[in-house]
Amino acid sequence: MLNSVVEIHLCFKESTSLMKITKIETFFVKPRWLFLKMHTDEGLVGLGEPIVEGRAQTVAMAVKELGEYLIGKDPRQIERHWQVMYRGTFYRGGPVLVSAISGLEQAMWDILGKSLGVPVYHLLGGAVRDRIRIYSQCHGETPELIAARAKELVAEGFTALKAAIDGPIRHVDTKAYVRSQVNKIQAIREAVPDTVDLAVDFHGRASPPMAIRLAQAFEEFDLMFIEEPVLPENIDALVTVARSTTTPIATGERLFTRWGFREVLEKQAAAILQPDICHAGGIGEVRKIAAMAETYYAAVAPHNPLGPISLAASLQVDACTPNFLCQEQVTLGEGYLKQPFVQINGYIELPTAPGLGIELDEEAIMTTFADDGSWQVPHLFHADDNSFGEW
Repeated sequence: MLNSVVEIHLCFKESTSLMKITKIETFFVKPRWLFLKMHTDEGLVGLGEPIVEGRAQTVAMAVKELGEYLIGKDPRQIERHWQVMYRGTFYRGGPVLVSAISGLEQAMWDILGKSLGVPVYHLLGGAVRDRIRIYSQCHGETPELIAARAKELVAEGFTALKAAIDGPIRHVDTKAYVRSQVNKIQAIREAVPDTVDLAVDFHGRASPPMAIRLAQAFEEFDLMFIEEPVLPENIDALVTVARSTTTPIATGERLFTRWGFREVLEKQAAAILQPDICHAGGIGEVRKIAAMAETYYAAVAPHNPLGPISLAASLQVDACTPNFLCQEQVTLGEGYLKQPFVQINGYIELPTAPGLGIELDEEAIMTTFADDGSWQVPHLFHADDNSFGEW
């Protein structure tokens, strides 16, 4: 009995020994991403994806500044460091700061999971599902082309798709515009079985009256959700749109931390939250946002138009979140990961490797996908008067 006590004591001392962050490096990756590596004195390396699309160089500098605090600290003290990084700058929130924190936080969870030999979701309460449903974006310049693409994706195994309305949109646009969008969505809906879910991204392009007009025109298609029907600065406008349609409203890609989502939930402006794990505060923060949503009977469909580290981090939260709906992705990691994720019948099997469960193929990335971080957000202009329109 005495020997057992000694063994437990020694194990506890080893597990609580101080680990130190020794270096944090970032590198720009095509098409518009920023990857992060956090090194420790014990040889463990954590991965993260801190990025604001179109502002990669700015975020890289924010990571460098925050890194001055983190160097020499134990990466396993995640909540302590999150609080200092977020609250310690006096000015809080915003895309640049919180995205930088998000990537650093992901890397710390990766290190913690690797140090204990378990996936991150084990440290967040354990899995509540065996596989994770994903959806694919569906694009095409004409109804015929987008319908053909939808058929291809369903043939690949996807059971959920997302298309986007065309931009730019006038504050009050024409009947012809509305009809063109209906034709596109109808083409997809008729091309795939009713067992395949379809969502439509408004991308914040529409004014409230146009969002209502389009939402009502799309009612017949029984959409899984309408994403970002209006911009998120005015929650009351979002409430107005949500009350005008039976289609579930989703929002959240441009909201940061649990405080950014509070009013959306309190006013029930959306039935589905879409926090982005690279923008909203990281793994722990998205899990907190999901728990908040659960109390309002809202679902969570994490936003992710980014890279494989973002996907890996999102899957860890998806695995342990009861009110998870579906995960967005644009890459399964081919060319970026030594072992890309595999989509089977619209799902990814539960990750089992420690930490985030991925290993970068750095040689391939540096050879094929090295970038300078100069990608810029496209600018759209109305054809008749050349005035600016929302992308």
